[in-house]
Amino acid sequence: MEGFNQQHSGTDGPAVDVPMLVTAAHELKSPLALVRQLSLSLEAGDCTPEEIATLARQITLTAERALRLTTSLTKTARLDDSLFDLEPLNPMSVCDEVVRELTPLYRAKGRTIEVAPRTKPLLGLANRELLRRILVNFVDNALHYSGSDDPVIITASSRDSGQKIRVGVRDHGPAIPPKVWNKLGETIGTDAQSLHARPESSGLGIYISRQFAEAMQADVGALRHRDGATFYVDIGVSTQLRLL
Repeated sequence: MEGFNQQHSGTDGPAVDVPMLVTAAHELKSPLALVRQLSLSLEAGDCTPEEIATLARQITLTAERALRLTTSLTKTARLDDSLFDLEPLNPMSVCDEVVRELTPLYRAKGRTIEVAPRTKPLLGLANRELLRRILVNFVDNALHYSGSDDPVIITASSRDSGQKIRVGVRDHGPAIPPKVWNKLGETIGTDAQSLHARPESSGLGIYISRQFAEAMQADVGALRHRDGATFYVDIGVSTQLRLL
């Protein structure tokens, strides 16, 4: 298992440029094309009531994914003008929230998502909304670029002798060769870039996640597995464990 992480760079925030806009347009093209295809199927008028209900549900879920992406893009453009307070929080509760939000989409695709249980409590220091958006990006990517029927699993664990908490999303996408992985590790999240063997991935979700992580002094990174990868965010630890 190989990993890398992208440390906080101290930059003044993301700059919107033409290549990024092109990448965003590419990322939005897929769900919009699917919505159009599903709508045309409804307009054809030869569907049963059950099929109409299924198509309508798929349109809703696909539109919600596109809206999540546009909302995240809008938020990254405003990071410079916003203050993001850090608060003690239980990362497991954020993981559960993300699973509840995206379970309908996973179920519609015939997939499952779950949170790995823990016996010992964790209390991190982060911005709840930014952490949730990072995990939503990772979970969205895991659904669309994972080729296995194995469940996507969100984990939370203590790292660096208890100084950090790592929240990760384990997918089962196509394997990435070591040489390609090492090269990717040098620039992960610094720009939107496709992942080798995952041609549908633009890397936009990882780029956005890095911007959100930097805004709350956190780090993003990834671990390579033979049958996929774990994308994670490392947040600080709160000393106020008694609040749990």
